[in-house]
Amino acid sequence: MEERRTVADWLCLVVRALVYAVVGGAALIAVATVVSVLGPMLVLDLYTPPVAAWWTVFTAIVVQGVPFLLLGTVVSAAIGAFVPERVFSRLLPSNPVLAVPVAGAAGVVLPGCECASVPVAGSLMRRGVAPAAALAFLLSAPAINPVVLVATSIAFPGRPTMVLGRLVASLATAVVMGWLWARFGRDEWLRLPKRHTPASSGLRAFGAGLQHDFLHAGGFLVLGAAAAATFNLVVPRSVLDVFTGSAWLSVLLLAALAVVLCVCSEADAFVAASLSGFSPTARLAFMVVGPMVDLKLIALQAGTFGRAFAVRFTSVTWAVAVTSSVLTGWWLL
Repeated sequence: MEERRTVADWLCLVVRALVYAVVGGAALIAVATVVSVLGPMLVLDLYTPPVAAWWTVFTAIVVQGVPFLLLGTVVSAAIGAFVPERVFSRLLPSNPVLAVPVAGAAGVVLPGCECASVPVAGSLMRRGVAPAAALAFLLSAPAINPVVLVATSIAFPGRPTMVLGRLVASLATAVVMGWLWARFGRDEWLRLPKRHTPASSGLRAFGAGLQHDFLHAGGFLVLGAAAAATFNLVVPRSVLDVFTGSAWLSVLLLAALAVVLCVCSEADAFVAASLSGFSPTARLAFMVVGPMVDLKLIALQAGTFGRAFAVRFTSVTWAVAVTSSVLTGWWLL
């Protein structure tokens, strides 16, 4: 009886495999035929100058972001696999109010952009760091690290006040946002990243964490890059020129432009320097807002910490960054 069932099971399996092979093969042949006939014509019709411009912007953003995203995921995986939790409890004060400025100042040691800061901040939270301190680090790391400050000094030669203004405004924004989260943030707004590796440490845990974080964050990087490229294609340059005559409107425009352009923090100073028609304060706002709030960063935060967090945190961060830029520009520039 068991032998008959086994034979019957094998026959069913063979018949099912044949059906799948025939149906799947026919579908594959049909798709290949359609693609071979219509593909060249479709490519020629779609590859217009606007589409080429969209693809150029999209590729540039992804190529800029991926190396630093990889850097961030390597640091994140290394923290999760090799750094004991007691290290953070010793380095950071137990009081979140005091831990926030320490974590904000620690952002100076990571030469990366916003793509790298999100997975690192998530790893810090998984290791027991207070969310307020980790978020302060998330905002400061891409804005005040040595690579960014050197790039700013090169983009604005002979203007050390622009470098100092960027440092002061960015650090102030990070610290204020950390304190605001410590005071008003709620646990239900923040989806704390879960451990994706076993409790054990070592190379196996490092590899698993690196694979998960890079693939997870990379998808949202691509989504943000596509949105930024679409904006560049849709909004004409003439619309931007309307706002250059007003000091206040120019600040708001460049602060909004920084969100959608998604320029890497290591390169945004050169973009800001090229916007010579805008005031120094407006260009400062562009450099302060960009590393903290842009489309790809919003997508990365939503994927890592949840949409409820991303909506609240990024909107408040944008307002604080603009205010900090205006006050710093009025003081220094």
